[in-house]
Amino acid sequence: MLFNSLNFAIFLPIVFILYWFATKGNLRLQNILLLVSSYYFYACWDFRFLFLLIFSTFLDYYTGIKIYEATNKRKKLFWLWLSIGINIGFLGVFKYYNFFAASFTDGLQLLGFKANLGSIQVILPVGISFYTFHGLSYVIDLYKNRIEPERNIINYSVFVSFFPLLVAGPIERATHLLPQILKKREFSYSKAVDGLRQILWGLFKKIVIADNCAEYANTIFNNSADFSGSTHILGALFFTFQIYCDFSGYSDIALGTARLFGIDLLKNFAFPYFSRDIAEFWRRWHISLSSWFKDYLYIPLGGSKGGMLMKIRNTFIIFLVSGFWHGANWTFIVWGFLNALYIMPSIIFNTNRNNLDIVASGKYLPTLKEFIAIAMTFSLTVFAWIFFRAVDVTHALSFISEIFSGSLFTMPYFPGIEQSVLVMFLTVLFLIIEWLGREQQYALKIISNIKLIHFRLFIYYAVILTILFFGNFNENQFIYFQF
Repeated sequence: MLFNSLNFAIFLPIVFILYWFATKGNLRLQNILLLVSSYYFYACWDFRFLFLLIFSTFLDYYTGIKIYEATNKRKKLFWLWLSIGINIGFLGVFKYYNFFAASFTDGLQLLGFKANLGSIQVILPVGISFYTFHGLSYVIDLYKNRIEPERNIINYSVFVSFFPLLVAGPIERATHLLPQILKKREFSYSKAVDGLRQILWGLFKKIVIADNCAEYANTIFNNSADFSGSTHILGALFFTFQIYCDFSGYSDIALGTARLFGIDLLKNFAFPYFSRDIAEFWRRWHISLSSWFKDYLYIPLGGSKGGMLMKIRNTFIIFLVSGFWHGANWTFIVWGFLNALYIMPSIIFNTNRNNLDIVASGKYLPTLKEFIAIAMTFSLTVFAWIFFRAVDVTHALSFISEIFSGSLFTMPYFPGIEQSVLVMFLTVLFLIIEWLGREQQYALKIISNIKLIHFRLFIYYAVILTILFFGNFNENQFIYFQF
């Protein structure tokens, strides 16, 4: 079930009404309803994989209790690694088996040996990377004595499978979400309005910007040999805004939907394209994943405490793993490696925490220095996205080689370029709104500061009409569902 579908537009109000009125404020009934609704939501994709989700939930629930009750470190480690091993095993089979099999076969052939491990035809269970990381953070936090186990299986299951975040995050922590599931929730009109406003903004991002940009990005990337370098730059820019508006749009809808039920999820994006360096970009892009890798991989590896060489090694490890997390393709690994290279100067010269504030805070325009820094960071990001979008590394390299050819100085052209002008205009308008709202939790929240209710209503209607007249209603899947 897609957030941008008619089915979800019917599903959400029904669950909302039952949640606040049929349960009569009974917390246990509310959590049961959330669990049943979440399982129905997930089963709409493929009911067979619902059993995998339930198994993963019971695995971490049970091993979590065993870790807590273990009388010595050896037993704790046994249950911890049992959970990690099975979870990563499932992830490896469904997501990475064919990649490793093909890479191993190719490697042997380069050495002169003939081998064929074969591939298996499997469907990647939607959201498996996300709910696996939910469970892993829970058992690791138990092992580290940061939390106590949740013994109510219903409450724990809601933590893992809460439908707004189930298939594409944000990646929640038990320390943040579980206390909200255990606490009595009361309806808040202001919170519900804020949730609906964030949902509206997320739908605008997805339907108007991301899905329209996707059509032109696909045209250019899928037929890149037919187009000039200048057209390739347009294609890279279209994909740059597609992936941001697609994923952050999903996160906005997820956070807004959760707020309708009195639950606050972790913020996942903080206007990353206004970053002044790559370190700031990664503090603002897919925040829940970046912080997960920092807490559960970077710091356990030694973090920044072991000298410069260890810091550099650990940085490359988390970026390469982050790239591999996104998919079983060398393009994602190259994308991760590029970002590791980008961030190296700030790691080496210890400037990675120079830009912790909001750019041009309290001002309408950035300084010239800030503008140049934003433009340079954005350009590096666009370049790296080429590898993320390309079919394989060869495709990415040929795409880039055309950009640096003489055809870069020709007029861009592709079928539909005339129609794309409207999308470019809407994207610029979107960027202006994002800039004006960059100090808010999400851009459209800025209108909550407007005292004239008629003006606020005018803006709401303008956004809704823009979605209705210029939106792409093909119910396109969100990009991060494949991860």
